[in-house]
Amino acid sequence: MHKDWLTQSAAEQGRAIGEGTLDPVALTEAYLDAIAAAPESARIYARTTPERALSEAVAAHDRAKSQTRLGLLDGVPISWKDLFDTAGAGTEAGSALLAGRVPTRDADVLRNATAAGLVCLGKTHMSELAFSGLGLNPITATPPCVNDPDAVPGGSSSGAAASVAFGLAAAGMGSDTGGSVRIPSAWNDLVGLKTTSGLLSLGGVVPLAASFDTVGPLCRTVEDAALFLGALGGTQAPDLRGARIKGARLAILRDVAFDGIRPEPQAAFDAAVAKLADAGAEITEISADEVRTAMALSGVLFATEGYGYWSETIEAAPEKMFPPILERFRGGKEIDAPTYVAGWNQLRALRTVWAARTRQFDGVLVPTAPILPPDAGRLMTDDAYYVQENLMALRNTRIGNLMGVCALSLPTGVPSCGISIMGQPFGEAALLRLGQAAETALT
Repeated sequence: MHKDWLTQSAAEQGRAIGEGTLDPVALTEAYLDAIAAAPESARIYARTTPERALSEAVAAHDRAKSQTRLGLLDGVPISWKDLFDTAGAGTEAGSALLAGRVPTRDADVLRNATAAGLVCLGKTHMSELAFSGLGLNPITATPPCVNDPDAVPGGSSSGAAASVAFGLAAAGMGSDTGGSVRIPSAWNDLVGLKTTSGLLSLGGVVPLAASFDTVGPLCRTVEDAALFLGALGGTQAPDLRGARIKGARLAILRDVAFDGIRPEPQAAFDAAVAKLADAGAEITEISADEVRTAMALSGVLFATEGYGYWSETIEAAPEKMFPPILERFRGGKEIDAPTYVAGWNQLRALRTVWAARTRQFDGVLVPTAPILPPDAGRLMTDDAYYVQENLMALRNTRIGNLMGVCALSLPTGVPSCGISIMGQPFGEAALLRLGQAAETALT
């Protein structure tokens, strides 16, 4: 089988399987062979599941032959971030604290995907317990960035992004608590969908902060993102027909998102917005004081919930953790219950203000990340650099999590520079239609 199939979109692979020009078994074997041969693969995959993958591929082959396919994605091989429970296969969430953890059943979204005929290639490396946007993990592995061998790939769905960018999976399934799907997607030139909290099941997903945790795909196209949204939820994929950028009302959020932005992401964003405007989008600039206020609540809400869940496990063996990650978790140790509850009450009020402000727009635009992927070696030796880059990496994406909306990161055509569109809560179908139109304008 020609290796070009390994870098085609999931939808293209699915269509070829349906036409009989691509065999799911041959495709799965080609991915497994590529994983075995790639020098980067040990830093991308925590473990592969070849027996499961080939069994699922054979079943997909038989369905294709008998014309009883389960859907367009039936027989397409994908990777899973190592926090999705996989029956009989290790799920350790990038942490030595969970070494040897083997679930007995699949996560709900993995079961849904399997029921749609998707093939599970294995589990990808990630930031430790999903609590970093950089993708740096000296405890297990730091996956590579496709655009810079010396840089981190973005996290925490770091291996998920690398598996796609390096042609070792058709797509990667990840999670996003503060940007963990969108940052690695942007830094590896992929499409990344952050879903609305509560849309997709978190059953069998190792948590970071369940109030913010979401599940979403890292993939090559907006069409793929829509298809995977349907597969993960066990529902029909959103209909992208009729997508138009002409007349779309788009707002650029100036508050917070451009503070200290580096020249490359700024230039890439400006060029992308110009393309959208040339294609007929109506662009407006807005300010939103509620976003800046909400950002100040991040330390109260994210770290407190994370430490509340993990404190017993962490404090039983803190020496097993990468110190900066340990320190981030312990940042939630001193927040008392009244402060935490008051923080959530305030955030809900700020979300109401945001919803009213943005209701007139089809989407709100920000640079996905205000920085390029940082140097991995320097992150290991320069504490101040680590803290600064980690906070900057997640700053813009965290807006979507705090405001409780769905968001889509698209490549701009400039390496490691993405543009994000934020939609409304549970507005994934409209966001993906807008995203498809924007994707066409940008490419």
